[in-house]
Amino acid sequence: MTDAFAPDMLVASGILVAAIVLFVTERVRVDVVALGVVVALMLTGILDVSEALSGFANPAVLTIAALFVVGGGVMRTGLAGRIGRRVLRVSGTGEARLIVAVMITVALLSAVMSDTGTVAVMMPAIISLGVSAGVPASRLLIPLAYGSLLGGATTLIGTPPNIIVSDLLAEAGEQPFGFFSFTPIGVTLLVLGVVFMLVVGRRLLPKAGERTEPQRAATPRELVDLYRLPDNLYRLRVRRGSKIVGRTIGEARLRSDFGVTVLEIHRATEPRPRLRLSLSALRPPSQATDQVIPTAETVFQLDDVLLVGGDADDVWRAAAELNLGVQSAQREDEAALIDHEAGIAEVVLPPRSSLVGRTLPEARFARTYGVTVLGISRPGATGDLDLEKTHLQFGDVLLVQGQWQDILALKEQSKDFVVIGQPEMMLGMASAEKAPLAMAVLAGMVLLIVTGLTSVAAASLLAALLMVLTGCLSMDDAYQAIDWRSVVLIAGMISMSVALQKVELIDMVAHGLTGSLGAIGPLALMAGLFLLTSAFTQVLSNTATTVLIAPIALVAARDLGVAPHAFLMSVAIAASMAFASPVASPVNTLVMGAGDYRFGDYLRIGLPLTIVMLFATVLLVPLLFPF
Repeated sequence: MTDAFAPDMLVASGILVAAIVLFVTERVRVDVVALGVVVALMLTGILDVSEALSGFANPAVLTIAALFVVGGGVMRTGLAGRIGRRVLRVSGTGEARLIVAVMITVALLSAVMSDTGTVAVMMPAIISLGVSAGVPASRLLIPLAYGSLLGGATTLIGTPPNIIVSDLLAEAGEQPFGFFSFTPIGVTLLVLGVVFMLVVGRRLLPKAGERTEPQRAATPRELVDLYRLPDNLYRLRVRRGSKIVGRTIGEARLRSDFGVTVLEIHRATEPRPRLRLSLSALRPPSQATDQVIPTAETVFQLDDVLLVGGDADDVWRAAAELNLGVQSAQREDEAALIDHEAGIAEVVLPPRSSLVGRTLPEARFARTYGVTVLGISRPGATGDLDLEKTHLQFGDVLLVQGQWQDILALKEQSKDFVVIGQPEMMLGMASAEKAPLAMAVLAGMVLLIVTGLTSVAAASLLAALLMVLTGCLSMDDAYQAIDWRSVVLIAGMISMSVALQKVELIDMVAHGLTGSLGAIGPLALMAGLFLLTSAFTQVLSNTATTVLIAPIALVAARDLGVAPHAFLMSVAIAASMAFASPVASPVNTLVMGAGDYRFGDYLRIGLPLTIVMLFATVLLVPLLFPF
């Protein structure tokens, strides 16, 4: 074995430590860190070019990317929401029955699609169900998040760690896990999780009335009333001689200087008549207009009628200084906020969002994402937060307004945002009639994987292709559905894993574990791997954690002379046990604001639940996968 102080080993260790520090501190985007790892490994000569880039050609990476597309098709057609709501209809109204129904429903969906997408889709329906049953959101949303995490552990495609460990087995010449290999232990853990929430978790959840009213996930129409938008709507006409004629929205600085947000622009399709019957009219009644969705680059023109939001004093001050005509909003203006083209939605910032720590102007939010932020709310904070000066934090809820396709892009493009609800439903659901096709494609993919007629990678790529060819989503939608940050992260960390194996650092750590815990027995070593993985997954992504620890488990199994399946199964399961922190998983962050949770809520409930899962895994996995 290589000397413990060999230069390559020290360099690789330094790169790994630097990456972990950056992951934990979140000062740099995780995908940028992963790319930095790849470049560093090449520049230091630890890996050659083909080795450093091998992660991007890894079957697991391609499989996960394809599954994002499949999940996007299921979401886009409304299939996921339809299935979830149908199951919830039979849940009853008691709190205990609701918790059971919520956890089982979300687990079923998370078994075949993204847990984050599942929670985002189901959360509004579940909160509405709780309201009608008189059950506060704080009693249902942690069970919702935990149910999605447990559901991901029930099938091969439920979560990336399962695919990663299966692919590692195949590379090692071992029999990979099948589609239902995870199901017996996963379903058992799900049942235990449900029982735990009923017997113990319910006693630890925040009780009704002990905190302020939690933020409420709502439909777009309800958001209009919740944020009192009708009370703050006005019409402004751009007069001749106005200071904003010929200037862009960004240059006019209506929001930063006056606190006034432009929501919509009505623009005449023909030049205005030279004479007006009424100088006070905002628009000649006979004049046809087009609706313009504003962006930072939109240029104001003479006679534009602006639908704006803001306090009355701010609107009148802007009108006076910029020479704009003012009129109260009309009844149709409220309806115009939400139609099949544009609308409003709530967006939650997950812990690893690149916007954390930045203000909206620093992020150039409107220009970058094509939507306007109307308000920011923060769990535990009271009053309105300044849209220009507030440094964003994870868990912040942004009320955004814009075209539905741009809001949908926030939902599908990255982990910077988690959109509550289904903006695709407001697009007229052009793909709604494709739901049966999406179901058929999904079922066909599962059938191919279960029967072993083709590999998991081939089946998932075929399903992704069919989602596009059948019109369940367009090719552009498919690219947006892929979480490229996760794809790059996994690929980069696979390269890191290759480097750690090449310098024999993985062997060193594995030998250390087998010499200590392994001396007690394989059960002790398996428990140690579970604890190590579950601890790391509270602060790192579960995919990065699995990529780093799974090879250690494989080598440790070989050192002990036992089959590696039990160890790798334990690592994959532990990676899904992200219960003890709001930053451990995007689903935990997503429910934090709506449930008005604190960090301690997750620790108080998640830590004992993780211990329960540890004992269950150590007892059950060896029965299914003997050493």
